[in-house]
Amino acid sequence: MIGVVATLTVQAGKEKEFEAVFLELAAQVKANEPGNLLYQLTRSREDGTVYKVLELYTDQDALTAHGKTEYFRAAGPKLGGVLGGAPKVEYLDAVV
Repeated sequence: MIGVVATLTVQAGKEKEFEAVFLELAAQVKANEPGNLLYQLTRSREDGTVYKVLELYTDQDALTAHGKTEYFRAAGPKLGGVLGGAPKVEYLDAVV
């Protein structure tokens, strides 16, 4: 399994817009990607403009397929308009 933690900082005042776009994306991921085991948006308790996406995939093929989906690619420009900088993405290998 492969884990991903993406840290996204949103422009102040754009949080609700960001959440709406992201939750639409998350619904598509959950409905269409059997290789995705978790796709959860979380928000920092310390800074309400900082979000972390917790993701878990069965394997590299599932992660690669996720990045190629039409809905993921379409969400990019929408999210880019509300982010305060580039996302920080960390990839993790499951310990089993």
